[in-house]
Amino acid sequence: MTVTTDARPGQARERTCIGCRKRSSPADLLRMTVSGGLVLPDPDRRAPGRGAHLHPVAECFDLAERRKAFPRAFKVPGPLELALVREHVAQRSTESSSETSAATRPPAVVQNGPSRRHEGGSSTHDHSMSVER
Repeated sequence: MTVTTDARPGQARERTCIGCRKRSSPADLLRMTVSGGLVLPDPDRRAPGRGAHLHPVAECFDLAERRKAFPRAFKVPGPLELALVREHVAQRSTESSSETSAATRPPAVVQNGPSRRHEGGSSTHDHSMSVER
């Protein structure tokens, strides 16, 4: 009998929402796949092919659509048909509004630790044109 082990023991699996770019558990996100230029919701997370993840709320869907994140996430050229995902998110939003524990985009995480700085005094996340030496 073979025993399979997780590639990263001790770490919880996380995925990034293509809308708000926040990391969450796959259970909190809607997995989607693409087939023939049509983005398909995959709530059971079983469809074959490259998947992308989205919080099932209108705010994240709108952000992803505005940022043109769908083609980039699926690594396909051109526009994609989003009607089925839009409908799925709208349906989930109306179901969630009647529940007390509605699915919402997670709050922004603020880190209180010291920020790392490199030579020149700007943060490591500064995307300026200068080159570190």
